[in-house]
Amino acid sequence: MATPILQVDELHKTYGRGATRFDALKGVNFEVREGESLAIVGKSGSGKSTLMHLLALLDRPSAGTVRVAGRDAGTLHGRELNRTRNRTFGFVFQQFFLTPGATVLENVILPLKIAGVGRAERKRRGLAALAQLELDDKARNKSSDLSGGQKQRVIIARALVNNPRVIFADEPTGNLDSATGAVVEDILFELNREQGITLIIVTHDEELAARCDRRIHMRDGLLVEERDELREEVAA
Repeated sequence: MATPILQVDELHKTYGRGATRFDALKGVNFEVREGESLAIVGKSGSGKSTLMHLLALLDRPSAGTVRVAGRDAGTLHGRELNRTRNRTFGFVFQQFFLTPGATVLENVILPLKIAGVGRAERKRRGLAALAQLELDDKARNKSSDLSGGQKQRVIIARALVNNPRVIFADEPTGNLDSATGAVVEDILFELNREQGITLIIVTHDEELAARCDRRIHMRDGLLVEERDELREEVAA
């Protein structure tokens, strides 16, 4: 069995206090295996996005533990926390979060700049990531000049530039038409299969979730169902 890249134990997240208190997560337990594709599904307000933010170390739990490759993320602080997040994870969000006036290459290499990678190496790795997404000919274009599908491919290139072990995709095709969305989905699953990158997709799209190896279903801050798509496929 593959090594767990992420483990959560009795994860709780509470916002506010008193009359405004809201329990977004109420004790969640599961693990993510290295190299698998996992869908986190549920309605708005179910806790799925909160869970993703905690898994990606973008926020801290109110109680419970997140482990990254066996290490308690609660022991990580400041620069070490930022470095771990930067080196381990890549992010693909529904909103593009690109700097409109910057070139495509400048947008892609931003994580490397934050990590302190030298200029020549940043350019080399940025162009390599763009080539992987067949966008190296757009490197000097302004990101504002791209189509929606091209912008999402730039986001994937930016997610790849640090050679992450895990890619988090939050409704990655939500702003795209069906045909373009299907292309983006194919790219993500190809990276998962061919490069062994762990893929975690937060979505309410059941068809997209069904493409993953496994899915967990969230409701009212709890994990209410876990399904192994591969096992079901074999059984059928």
